[in-house]
Amino acid sequence: MTNSIGELESADVLLVTGSNTTETHPQIGRNILNAVDRGAKLLVIDPRKTDLAKKAHIHLALRPGTDIALINAMMRIILDEDLADDLFISMRTENFITLRDYLHRLDLDELAATTGIERTMIHKAACIYARSSKSVICYCLGITQHTCGTHNVQAVANLAMLTGNVEKKHSGVDPLRGQNNVQGACDMAALPAVLPGYQNLADNDVRRRFQSVWGRDIPATPGKSLTEMTHAGKDGAIKAMFIMGENPVLSDPHLNRVEDTLGHLDFLAVSDIFLTETARLAHVVFPAASFAEKGGTITNSERRVQLCRRGIAPIHNCRPDSEIIMELGRRMECPGMEFDSNAEIMEEISLLTPIYGGMHYDRLARNHGLQWPCWDRKHPGTEFLHKYYFARGKGRFTITKHQEPFETPEEKYPFTLVTGRGSYHHYHTATMTRNSRRLVREYPEALLEINKTDCTQLNLRDGETVELSSRRGRVRIKIKITDRVQPGTVFSSFHFFEVPINQLTVDAMDPQSKCPEFKVCSVNLQKVSHD
Repeated sequence: MTNSIGELESADVLLVTGSNTTETHPQIGRNILNAVDRGAKLLVIDPRKTDLAKKAHIHLALRPGTDIALINAMMRIILDEDLADDLFISMRTENFITLRDYLHRLDLDELAATTGIERTMIHKAACIYARSSKSVICYCLGITQHTCGTHNVQAVANLAMLTGNVEKKHSGVDPLRGQNNVQGACDMAALPAVLPGYQNLADNDVRRRFQSVWGRDIPATPGKSLTEMTHAGKDGAIKAMFIMGENPVLSDPHLNRVEDTLGHLDFLAVSDIFLTETARLAHVVFPAASFAEKGGTITNSERRVQLCRRGIAPIHNCRPDSEIIMELGRRMECPGMEFDSNAEIMEEISLLTPIYGGMHYDRLARNHGLQWPCWDRKHPGTEFLHKYYFARGKGRFTITKHQEPFETPEEKYPFTLVTGRGSYHHYHTATMTRNSRRLVREYPEALLEINKTDCTQLNLRDGETVELSSRRGRVRIKIKITDRVQPGTVFSSFHFFEVPINQLTVDAMDPQSKCPEFKVCSVNLQKVSHD
């Protein structure tokens, strides 16, 4: 997030796109609703009529996969209405003329038709966003999990810069992270092309600095993304894998390929707190300690590094992740794996990672955490980013063009399936939540949301079981008739191993981020006969 979570409550306009915030990020959702109660305008871009969309002043229910067309239309309207922030653009950005000229060549009626939204609605939303000096954009996986996900994010950045809604409080662009330490994992280089702190792997000086501490040569060639590893197949280059706290047998797309890949590895080790579907395939399973059984730090969505203290000793033979990694390192004769405490690990992080340079346990213990960049011990942390400059100097406008999803509806597969990872009662593959009897009681089985119009045409009743199929597989699932989805679109989560929805999704990826297109695939459904 460029800005802080607490700033949301004082924003005047909140544009939420690709995020079912009140269900998947309830605490952030509370901040958004508090802002609305205070009088802020809420704009929601989502194909579904989520609970948050029902509270919006304007809900832009776009056709799945048309985010760029919608944002380009909004920017064109902002230019036509002379609502761009000319001073910010001239002082802080570059390549604006190229984007401006491109937007002027677009036909607004065609863009509106592409999105399926009335032009007047787009016009109204664009003006509300642009006329406020305290407008913030929140987005999540509904933006990134597309074959054009990187361009989607660039379009969002264009919109914020066009109106000058960055570099100040109560504005900005806020990507909402998933689990509590997703931001921290990325910061520590759980990505294939960077070193901790997003330092360039190809930079010789950077690699030398890490090599001097780690005692090993670091290859300059980026590694593989998750999907590239789990979809390599039986003849893939990777022969052994160590999976920590991830359940790709349920969470990755095109699951048949995942099972084929993992099933043909020479060796698979898994570390998790429960015996997940992925762990069941492993040759070795390391029982990991839960959050209550270990200490350390997490970095949340607003870049805040927080100290966590152990509540109880690890149960039985469970061990914290750091101990598992260090023990593996010792047995594999990796140098530099001898840490006596979590605080000592943090000292190495601050030594090698400039944005964490002022993060030390004694400082973190005295407050509710520090936000990076925090350059040294005297630095107070950074509440919001880009106050005087962008990381690259000036912010660059990028032309983004609409592209259709990898799959679009056709005669054999006439419906669009949209998937999600969150609900009020379960999250992701429900590894933890389905071990809670109360949560299972509230949400006991997989459901497929479908519009009443489609059910009438297919002669389906609420609660009936259908066979949902795509080019990759088929599952059986109960339907739930609702107005949350539009005709021609169905929705489900991938919480339930009994209904592995990701057998249906495509593994087509964004060419830059390598993120799969979970949010759109073509499916058919038929009533299951019980004769």
